[in-house]
Amino acid sequence: MLTQDITHDLTQAMKAREEPKLSTLRMLKAELQKLQADKGKGAEITDEDVYAVIRRLIKQRKDAAEQYRAGGAEDRAESELAEVKILEPYLPKQLSDEEIDAMISGSAKELGVSSPKDMGKLMKAVMSKAKGQADGSRVKERVNAFLH
Repeated sequence: MLTQDITHDLTQAMKAREEPKLSTLRMLKAELQKLQADKGKGAEITDEDVYAVIRRLIKQRKDAAEQYRAGGAEDRAESELAEVKILEPYLPKQLSDEEIDAMISGSAKELGVSSPKDMGKLMKAVMSKAKGQADGSRVKERVNAFLH
């Protein structure tokens, strides 16, 4: 289970005194404990729950890095992006653009979609197939290109 992998990696980072990795994994572990508390005692945290938390944390880090860059704090932006690199390996392998395009054309054929007004329908179908393996904004970009 993913939570066990994270705990194991946290212990290894502690032993190796890898400070950036250690602090990032501690933050992730705290978020997972908060999720557990929200779900209630005895409720199980699934890998999908963990993926959702990791995706949220990555998005927060990327947004913060953007803000820091805009403010001229390049070193802080790099620190945020370093945390993203530590978190990303815990997510499932991301689909390539070619794989997303294949899903889009397959779904478009299934649904009989061909015009930009059907974008919502096509997005819904592709996102359900690519669940957790592709960022929504990337899929939207590819769908937009396909329909135009």
